[in-house]
Amino acid sequence: MSEPQPTTMYDLVGGAPFFEALVARFYAGVASDPLLRPLYPEEDLGPAQARLTGFLIQYWGGPDDYSQARGHPRLRMRHNPYPIGTAARDHWLTHMRAALDAAHAPDRLKDFIWEYFERTATAMMNHPG
Repeated sequence: MSEPQPTTMYDLVGGAPFFEALVARFYAGVASDPLLRPLYPEEDLGPAQARLTGFLIQYWGGPDDYSQARGHPRLRMRHNPYPIGTAARDHWLTHMRAALDAAHAPDRLKDFIWEYFERTATAMMNHPG
């Protein structure tokens, strides 16, 4: 019998290592961003990095460890306490674009993931400016 073909984006990009590296690169940019860094109340970005990694792994078809640990993602509710306007969204997208551009995956897959990030970042906006 032949090996089963990958059926999820999680499988297609190579599983957890893809998302772990993507999010590590993203938070490396956030760490020195004067607009975004203050939105993360924890001194150490490690917990935020772990949460985003777990969420993305689950969202794209990997194990559901994120929901097992934190419950339903409720993205809007979880982001509501932080003022996210156009500038914050654009900074977030800039760091995620750089992280995704450096990722090892076919461009068509990265394009698909990017469309999700653009939609979701805009949906998290809750503040003018």
